[in-house]
Amino acid sequence: MAENKLADLSMEFAVKILKITDCIKGHYSLNNQLERSATSIGANIREAKYAHSKADFVSKLQIALKECYETEYWLELLKKSEILSEDISKSLMHDCGNIRRMLISSINTTKQNMNQSRDNL
Repeated sequence: MAENKLADLSMEFAVKILKITDCIKGHYSLNNQLERSATSIGANIREAKYAHSKADFVSKLQIALKECYETEYWLELLKKSEILSEDISKSLMHDCGNIRRMLISSINTTKQNMNQSRDNL
């Protein structure tokens, strides 16, 4: 259930990013970097759903987490350079932060479960 919520939130976030970057003119490389990192979050979450093992699942979520951090960097840069407004930036950072916190929680929970499984052997 949590993975579905995470997948849904990451898809909604990616759509928002694509709509925002479509309105930003003259900054192709920044748009490209932001689009790539933001859409990669959801792609890796989706990949994790079909992981071969718990370790593979964690690995995919860790990649999504790294992409979250990268996305936050690009959003901060666009805000500081006044390419994105304060309101839009704050909203997107909030959404990205929610996804990041959910990823961290999912990773930690899965790792704890993996450790408990090992301890029970």
